[in-house]
Amino acid sequence: MRGYRGIKYTLFIFCYFFWVVSAILTAVGIYAKIAREKDVVDTLTVDPALLLIVVGSVMFLITFLGCFGALRNTICLLKMFVGLLVAILLLQIAAAFVGYFFTDTVMERTERLMMKAIERYREDQDLENAIDFIQKKFQCCGVESYKNWSRNAYFECTVLNTMCGYGMQQLEEKLARQDIFTIGCLDKIVWWAKHNLLLVAGLTAGLLLLEVCMIALAAVQICWIKNVLQRQERKAAQSKSQRKESLWFPPFAEFDD
Repeated sequence: MRGYRGIKYTLFIFCYFFWVVSAILTAVGIYAKIAREKDVVDTLTVDPALLLIVVGSVMFLITFLGCFGALRNTICLLKMFVGLLVAILLLQIAAAFVGYFFTDTVMERTERLMMKAIERYREDQDLENAIDFIQKKFQCCGVESYKNWSRNAYFECTVLNTMCGYGMQQLEEKLARQDIFTIGCLDKIVWWAKHNLLLVAGLTAGLLLLEVCMIALAAVQICWIKNVLQRQERKAAQSKSQRKESLWFPPFAEFDD
């Protein structure tokens, strides 16, 4: 019984932790969505607030199933929890497979997505903050180079524009490098991932291992509950047959008055 309680409450603690994290993510996303202007982009791929809401909501649903199913010993909820986690795990493995064997296609689509984000800079405060953070963190500018900012209407240099990097886009890279970052963020992010491969691999493996552990804990709890229910059904059937037998008496039985 102690082993079962250990499995049950370990799964509950894991699910409860991620349930709280998902609730915080969803709350932050909703707050960011409400606090900003109404006429902003509303696309999942370039809207950080909407992305937080979607990811947080999915995590909230899955971890709620795990928390409630583990605490209440509900096989149906635990099976749903395991099924969703297995689906997510398979999607992650498929994404890693596609990223490894179709690197050029992934890089091309990532570049288009980042270029689309630059074009919508200034239209979304959250997107603007995210781009600024990435450029400061990785000391980069634009997608391929600093001249990608000419794709944005607010920083386009063919017209008189005071926000056009103060003339930086019209300078050669050697001169512009003295005042701004000139290397594109896509190359910088790929460079960072390659030089921190152990960190990236460790975090990825840790996440996958945690998911596998939660799946295993839920599966063990389901088997344990099924075994208990089967024993209870056998006991109930035996007691029922014993009651039926007690109603029949052997022939020529003698009864005392």
